[in-house]
This record gives sequence, C-alpha cells and structure tokens, in this order.
Amino acid sequence: MIIGYARVSTEEQKLDLQIQALRAAGCSRIFTDQGESGSKFSRSGLDAAMQHLHEGCTLVVWRLDRLGRSLFGLVQLMERLSKKGIHFRSITEHIDTASSGGRLMFHMMAALAEFERSIIAERTRAGLAAARVRGKTLGRPRLLSEQDLDIALSRLEDGTEGLTDIARSLNVSSRTLSRRLTTAKIRKRTPLQISPLHDTSLSQ
Repeated sequence: MIIGYARVSTEEQKLDLQIQALRAAGCSRIFTDQGESGSKFSRSGLDAAMQHLHEGCTLVVWRLDRLGRSLFGLVQLMERLSKKGIHFRSITEHIDTASSGGRLMFHMMAALAEFERSIIAERTRAGLAAARVRGKTLGRPRLLSEQDLDIALSRLEDGTEGLTDIARSLNVSSRTLSRRLTTAKIRKRTPLQISPLHDTSLSQ
C-alpha cells in the first residue's frame, strides 16, 4: 500500500498541488495537515498516517520539508519507518529508501544530522565556558533579592501579615519565600526559622 502525506503551514495555503502529485505517484490514501508547523513531528494527520502504515507499505511526500523541517527529526522518523519495514519516498528530491541509492541518501542525512547535533553541542559548551570566564552567573536567576528578603522578614516580625500574603505581594510561592528566609543570611541576621504558626493569614 502506498500512503501519501501532505502539509501546509497556514490555513490560507492550499494542499491541491501536493495531493495531485501524490495521486500521480500512486497513493491509495492521503493524510493531510493544514495550518501545522513543520517544526513538530506530532500532528493529527501525520499520526494517522503512521498508524495506517505497516510492513511493506510506502510513505510518500511531495517534498521532504512537508514531512518536517528538522533534519534530526526527519532522520528519527525515517528510522522508525525502516525498523517497521516501511519504505519512504520524496517525489521532489527523488529519495526512495526502497532503492540502494535512496538508502545511501538516508545514511548521508543521518550523518549530517549527527554532525549538526555535535556542532550545536560544541557551540553550547563554548558559550558556557566563555560565560564562566566573564564571571557570568549561570543557571536560573534568583527570584528574590536580599532587599526583598529583608523587607519580608521585617513584615513577618511585625506580626500583621502572614507568610502567604507576603509571598503573594512578591510574586513568589509561600514555599519559595519560606525556603529563602530559612537558608539566607540577611544583613548579618541569622536565618529565621519559619513555621506554619508565622502565617497568620491561614488562621483568619
């Protein structure tokens, strides 16, 4: 069985050209996605096509980027097809994994995808190393400044506000505020031990 798949990125675009080419390629059934980005590989039409494919079938697309725009994602999808004994064909690029030339093209794509991933990883490591040299703090930014914590501590000691109300005014959770107050040393004060008894708002 030959199954076709067509996709356009916006609702305004037409699928007619792709469907016509897929029918000419002998597709007995065609699945489509309209208004779907090629950056993701979980789409209703593509998922349905994958469910109908079985060993000996062929998945056909008009052009490779109709299946997806990520080289690594394309290789992963084609590997899934290969493991199930399903062939893949792209009309425009003349790729057909049922032929030796098509399989060679697939292996070249896999090598390029791996190269792309290694380059990205290398650039990421280089960027992190450069940031450390500049003294830049890595990781998640701190949600509360020491000034925020000092003010929160004073408001708690006044006894007029509860932990939940103070945390809400600082746009953080009460758990986050409690943890920061019990572990941080604020302006040479020793950490305050926070317990539910300090949260007067809970008893109101």
